[in-house]
Amino acid sequence: MELQQRLSSLADPTSPTYELATLFDKAGYDFHLVGGSVRDAILGEESYDIDICTNARPKEILELLSGVATDVWRQGEAFGTIGARFKDHDFEITTYRQEIYRDDSRKPEVEFGDSLETDLSRRDFTINAMAFSLPKAQLVDPYNGLDDLINKRLRTPLSPEISFSDDPLRMMRAARFIARFSCVPDDQLVQAVNEMRERLGIVSSERIRDELCKLLVVPDPSPGLYFLSETKLADEFLPELNAMSLEQDPIHTHKDVLVHTIAVVANTRPELRVRLAALMHDIAKPATRQIGDHGVSFHHHEVVGAKMTRKRMKALAFSKEMISEVSQLVFLHLRIHTYAMGWSDSAVRRYVRDAGDLLDDLNHLQRCDCTTRNKRRAEELKARMDALEERIAELSKKEELKKIRPHLDGAQVMKHLDVKPGPIVGRALDYLLEHRLENGPIAESEAYVLLDDWAKKSL
Repeated sequence: MELQQRLSSLADPTSPTYELATLFDKAGYDFHLVGGSVRDAILGEESYDIDICTNARPKEILELLSGVATDVWRQGEAFGTIGARFKDHDFEITTYRQEIYRDDSRKPEVEFGDSLETDLSRRDFTINAMAFSLPKAQLVDPYNGLDDLINKRLRTPLSPEISFSDDPLRMMRAARFIARFSCVPDDQLVQAVNEMRERLGIVSSERIRDELCKLLVVPDPSPGLYFLSETKLADEFLPELNAMSLEQDPIHTHKDVLVHTIAVVANTRPELRVRLAALMHDIAKPATRQIGDHGVSFHHHEVVGAKMTRKRMKALAFSKEMISEVSQLVFLHLRIHTYAMGWSDSAVRRYVRDAGDLLDDLNHLQRCDCTTRNKRRAEELKARMDALEERIAELSKKEELKKIRPHLDGAQVMKHLDVKPGPIVGRALDYLLEHRLENGPIAESEAYVLLDDWAKKSL
């Protein structure tokens, strides 16, 4: 009864979806909700995907939408998909199809069909291979996706070898569904990933990046990350992940670095930037590992790690802004450990200055980096972070730390020294900024005296 109630939400006769379904039905065409909207309705979750499949061809879909849709987009027309805005809702309407990748191709070949069951068979997993027919309000489930969803099984409608040949990215998508829905992949699926992982090489970096991002922002991506590691699928796009499983972390002696890293990712809030930083923060430990009289150490792994992060994220086609931000978080993630030595106000200013707009993410990452079971150590780090954040708050009230600038601006420097734009101005501003960080704010008149003293010694 509860399932029927949940599905009934998809058949609301006052909804734009139902109205559009009636339009297709009157014209003699099928209209089925498919994929995420059906799955999420069964789970009682809100869905933002409205994907439709139909036996109407793209040209016929366009004719039906003409005059009723406020906007239509045709970028996916070659693949059978027409996008439309109808009654302030966005729809993707796709002709029954099948997709097959050739061994050397990154793009699928598309053949249109007339069978819903065949269309569903070419979808990624059984839990996404269910359809809800409108206006009949009937669930179509030829591959037992409902039973798999209820029992948390992850299977493919056809053999996983066929499914992953059609689109190798589905191997990565499996990791996301394992994490998001707490699904257990069946043995055939796992074996197929183990045997076919190199086929991921035909998939573009952009698609791989997007799928990794979707995994990282689920509430707990840990099961998915372990799946990528254990099947060695990660070796195809993030080989540094499994490299960490070989290195013992001297601080967290009960975990290797891979286990620690995945725990830190799970600890952080589900926001992409900080989750990426958590994933990458110890990426350089294998490269910096040294064994000495006092055991294992990883000197400067934050410096090397920032460089490695930039290189890997560039290969995955992340934006320059995201690369810069994540690599900076990796570079700074150990800074809190020097706070125990005692920081002056100038050190706090520098910390805030270096973090910039990343300050909140940096503090959060450093808190989450503590995965030790040693309560005393955990309490020490928490107290250290609490104390630092209190000092930042106190200094911010006095000095607006996030807006720290040199005592004077470039125009003032040029006018006072009677110089043109060039290296001299930059050096003068660097000197004034250094003084500002070290000593705090001063009056403008004092800044000019300071500038004159610098000019006498440097020019």
